[in-house]
Amino acid sequence: MSRNRILLADDDEELAQLLRDFLTREGFDVVLAHTADAAIAVARAEAFDALVLDVMMPGRSGLDALRELRRESALPVLMLTALGEDIDRILGLELGADDYIPKPCNPRELAARLRAVLRRARGESAEALTDLRNGPIWLRAASRSVSVDGKPITLTATEFDLLVLLLREAGRVVSKERISQSVLGRALGPFDRSIDVHVSNLRRKLGDAPDGSSPITTIHRSGYLLRQLGDAA
Repeated sequence: MSRNRILLADDDEELAQLLRDFLTREGFDVVLAHTADAAIAVARAEAFDALVLDVMMPGRSGLDALRELRRESALPVLMLTALGEDIDRILGLELGADDYIPKPCNPRELAARLRAVLRRARGESAEALTDLRNGPIWLRAASRSVSVDGKPITLTATEFDLLVLLLREAGRVVSKERISQSVLGRALGPFDRSIDVHVSNLRRKLGDAPDGSSPITTIHRSGYLLRQLGDAA
């Protein structure tokens, strides 16, 4: 079985080395970068299964690197954010990060979050995926691709799995707690806005429904509902 190849970008060289040593023992192959520019260059030059990216680095930030990489790559990204820095987490998710973990982080939790991100990227699920369609939205299982009105859209692995869940439950409210467990593989924290940001990103990429409104409706204090859109024209 091949080992997952991870790019870990953090300017704290001692911490990065400690995390690499732990992740190597956990079965990952880890390459280090210590600046945003180095992370971008290595990510472009070599193939990786995921990127662990620190937000705060000297010079260009991890957010700058994520913004640039997302223009050309859907590589799964796990952000390392300072404890309590909600704005960094929200910005990272808005830019297309799949998940985040606050620093200082428990290496075991980092490994667990990485495995969850990689499972999503590979499309591993307890329930077999089949083609799903709702009005102009068409999700194809074999290619893990999505189109709206026949035009392809690019989703992160997290956004793809979120759409799968909403399509399967179209017309029914899906709670944030269920989304967090099913899509992120973890319980929803009391102040965790990850789901809200992922839904916002998905709304933006899906565009408006034929009636001009968003196909995803927010149900106050309950969750989200993907409306039944009928047959595509």
